[in-house]
Amino acid sequence: MFKEDDFEDIRPYHDHEINPALKRIISEPLFDKILDFLFQGQDKVLIRKMLSETHTAHDFQVHFMHPLVSSIVKKTSAGLTYDGFNQLIPGKPYLFVANHRDIVLDSAMLQVLLLDNGHLTSEITFGSNLMINPFIIDLGKVNRMFKVIRGGNKIELLKNAKRLSAYIRYTITQKKVSAWIAQRSGRTKDGNDRTEPGLLKMFNMSAGGDFHQAFAELNIVPLVVSYEYEPCSAFKIKELIALLNGPYQKKPDEDLLSIITGITQPKGRIHMSVGKPVNHLLKELDPDDTLNNKINRLTELIDAEVYRHYKLWPSNYIACDMLSNSVAYRDHYTDHEKKLFLQTMENDIRGLAGEKEMKEEFFLKIYANPLINLNRLK
Repeated sequence: MFKEDDFEDIRPYHDHEINPALKRIISEPLFDKILDFLFQGQDKVLIRKMLSETHTAHDFQVHFMHPLVSSIVKKTSAGLTYDGFNQLIPGKPYLFVANHRDIVLDSAMLQVLLLDNGHLTSEITFGSNLMINPFIIDLGKVNRMFKVIRGGNKIELLKNAKRLSAYIRYTITQKKVSAWIAQRSGRTKDGNDRTEPGLLKMFNMSAGGDFHQAFAELNIVPLVVSYEYEPCSAFKIKELIALLNGPYQKKPDEDLLSIITGITQPKGRIHMSVGKPVNHLLKELDPDDTLNNKINRLTELIDAEVYRHYKLWPSNYIACDMLSNSVAYRDHYTDHEKKLFLQTMENDIRGLAGEKEMKEEFFLKIYANPLINLNRLK
């Protein structure tokens, strides 16, 4: 059995820590800019007063984060739809293993939809690379985020993975609180929403012995977010191009810039889908198989759920046709939709280094790969 003291340096804030953190947040000049953009026309004095009198993470999420995220969606998208939340049992904790397209919005929109559908919010992973200043750290930890330590040597990586595994299992099985984690380290850059087998190996590090029981008690649920227009696609293409010549080194302010861009950039329509809990898939695994084979097979089953539940937009069909120089999916988009897509591509790749054909190919693959992956299942 684990206890809270085992995770002191990675856990979110306890409720008694919420109010002091919120008072620090509202005293920061950056908070004024957030209010100016997301709460135009509203009484900022009242918002500050409300936050200064907030003492629990639940109240912070209900009274501030829910309207804030809803405002972002309203201002920067053509609407958020969803399905599958009726499969979740209220009060039951789940481990949401999610495809990851935007640093903030993927998990933030989940919290809104959980509340809207009668569920408690989840805890959320918070990469140590994003913890760039005290303001961001406070904002994350009052929002029920727990730290995932990035980097280190092999010994440190193993130690941190074991602690993360233990904390996730403790959160699900003992605290009875849901958690969100991306299916891979960092955002999907090329549109290939594939689960890293290492993630499932990390989950298994805190297991008591029996593979099936260890995964069943985590209540893993694939979660899929589909954006009509990819957040931060220009940054992703820039990174993919740079990777052709070796490891990519981020600039100090790059993650913060990606957060701001992802929040403010137009995204078209957005859909979030809850896949089937994978416990029913565990019976497809041979209990006598090797651990690696079971991990790899479970990874494939989770990925198949992600591909089936990805909401395909006209942009996905257009990209597929353009990549294959065909009109196979012509019935799935209009001339106007293709014109908008081409304008978006031109705007996103303009100013990026590299040959135009290469930049266009990277852009198109971001949109085409969800459809390509789905077709591979057939």
